[in-house]
Amino acid sequence: MIALVLRWLSRRSLGLLHAFGGALGWAAYALSPTYRRRLLAHAGQAGVTAAQRRAAVTQAGRMVAELPRLWMRPAGETVVPPVQWQGAERIDAALDAGRGLLLMTPHLGCFEVCAQAYAERWGARVPVTVMFRPARKPWLRELVEASRTRPGMSAAPASLAGVRQMMRALKRGEAVGLLPDQVPPEGMGVWAPFFGRDAYTMTLAARLAEQTGATVLLMVGERLPAAAGWRVHVQPLPEPLPPGSPADEAHQVACATVINRAMEHLIRQWPHQYLWGYQRYKSPRRVRAEVAVAP
Repeated sequence: MIALVLRWLSRRSLGLLHAFGGALGWAAYALSPTYRRRLLAHAGQAGVTAAQRRAAVTQAGRMVAELPRLWMRPAGETVVPPVQWQGAERIDAALDAGRGLLLMTPHLGCFEVCAQAYAERWGARVPVTVMFRPARKPWLRELVEASRTRPGMSAAPASLAGVRQMMRALKRGEAVGLLPDQVPPEGMGVWAPFFGRDAYTMTLAARLAEQTGATVLLMVGERLPAAAGWRVHVQPLPEPLPPGSPADEAHQVACATVINRAMEHLIRQWPHQYLWGYQRYKSPRRVRAEVAVAP
């Protein structure tokens, strides 16, 4: 039944989905005190204005509502409306360098469209591998994995096997995409400041860059007004990763701090489209001891 509803939604216009999503966002805000408190606390801590917080509630619902359209789009069919680009020349230059490309995207705007738009434009030349956390429900896990396996695009699970897959892709000179503001499992991160409060932050992003020499770029899928689609912004890392040994915890914290500042830099440009209700400051979940990044 859920699959049928998602398929029906996937065929609706983006305008209708965004209208439905805006209402959905406010329903979640009204009906979930926990979500509401978390959103207000996180946005307030970052200095987000009341108007921006209200817009973020609407945008969070729109993000959810547009997922069926992106997830269930037939393989090979282009994104509609067409994605606009700002800074695409940076990706061209990175691919020409041939050292591999690490694309980092926070939970901001339509982050799902970033990898799909990359695959559509460059995937035939240089494919992209994106990390995903498998959903607990089998039907949703299959849907998400299928949505991220497209021409020029493959998915890697958030596991040691997935890390090895991404490492190999970068060493082949390919592209890799991940969300560095996603809370990693215990043992795969360090505590580093994010908007003035320590957050458990993945060490994977810095290790991938350090161990492969890949170019690091930031990506944001800005959701445009009036259901006009999305504009993908590509920006450089505002400051370089500090030198040091990847095995040294102090170095890991320093790198995580730089990456968190880069995420803050992006979020401050579009604060009304960040998922302030995301549990960014939660404690990491415990997993089996598959935590090392393999060379």
